[in-house]
Amino acid sequence: MGKKDKKEGKKRRDESPAPEDGNKCRVCRFPLLVALLQLLLGVSVTVLAFLMLAISPSLLARETPHWAGIILCLVSIVGFILYCVSYRPDETSSMQFVCKLLYFILCTIGLVISVLVIAFAGHHYAQTSSFTCELQREDCVCKVDTSDPIARTFTYEGVSDCEEVTGTLTLYFLIQIALNLVQAIVCAVGAFIMWKHRYQVFFAGLQIGSPSSRQWHKV
Repeated sequence: MGKKDKKEGKKRRDESPAPEDGNKCRVCRFPLLVALLQLLLGVSVTVLAFLMLAISPSLLARETPHWAGIILCLVSIVGFILYCVSYRPDETSSMQFVCKLLYFILCTIGLVISVLVIAFAGHHYAQTSSFTCELQREDCVCKVDTSDPIARTFTYEGVSDCEEVTGTLTLYFLIQIALNLVQAIVCAVGAFIMWKHRYQVFFAGLQIGSPSSRQWHKV
């Protein structure tokens, strides 16, 4: 009787742990909420950038970061595809692996781009908030320091009122900073979820049972 109990106990220890239930935490593995937030923020950044471009067509691409919003919309689409892909343990599906890798890479790129937009928007916000502008025909000519005869001038074409540059455009830059800050945080969360699911499950490095056992226990 004692030998039988010992054999059964040894068998239970040698058995590898059962695979986790694929539907137990599906939202954690496939960040639906993160993808929805990315889509909402991406659309908001893009719409705001085109509103900024409507003030003056002479604004540069770094001043109207619609490209950052479009990229984040693409990231969210990959997130939705990742949510729809059937989950299989240990990533036996190549489609699942490719989607996870692509989503992680795009989230990282989205994070870098959002930080870049924050830097550009912060610089232009500080610049436009100190502008002194005057209207010349259909253009608004602005200077940071009017007392300096060789100071750089900034010309905004197609502007009917310089208040749109010193007031509205400055406000848009401030909103872009806030939106892209949230966007950067969401992208960081998405990348962290993918990293945690892929790499934070590790083996303890201790064999349970006899030395001849080849089964290892996950922590």
